[in-house]
Amino acid sequence: MTAICFVDTNILVYACDPGHSQKHSVARDWLRHLWNTRSGRISTQVLKEYYQVVTRKLEPGLPPEKARADIRDLHTWQPVDIDLEVMELAWALEDQTNYSWWDILILAAAQRAKCQYLLSEDLQPEHTINNLTIINPFTHSINELP
Repeated sequence: MTAICFVDTNILVYACDPGHSQKHSVARDWLRHLWNTRSGRISTQVLKEYYQVVTRKLEPGLPPEKARADIRDLHTWQPVDIDLEVMELAWALEDQTNYSWWDILILAAAQRAKCQYLLSEDLQPEHTINNLTIINPFTHSINELP
């Protein structure tokens, strides 16, 4: 069985940013694996952040049409909507952790999607919260997942 992985925004951004060549290559490899195994998950929050970063902050940025096409493609990953159920999960996590609110929403969405792993460069690697383990994809290989 393939592990289900939630992907944080920064991994998607690195995959389209050749300015960080090593991270670009690693992020693309991870995403290719997740596409091939149909094991990638995201949230609507991740999609919104992705669009903002790649069209307005990345130098050079993506044309809006390309970013929109990416988001349409990523909808096959069953994005989790940040609804009341996710908010309830987030509030419970807020009481357990010291993460920022936006990171807590990512954790809650990953739990809602029943992911085993959260791929993120920004959160504490190897930390497990309610059966969700944070993995830094730039320090762990794809082959290390079950």
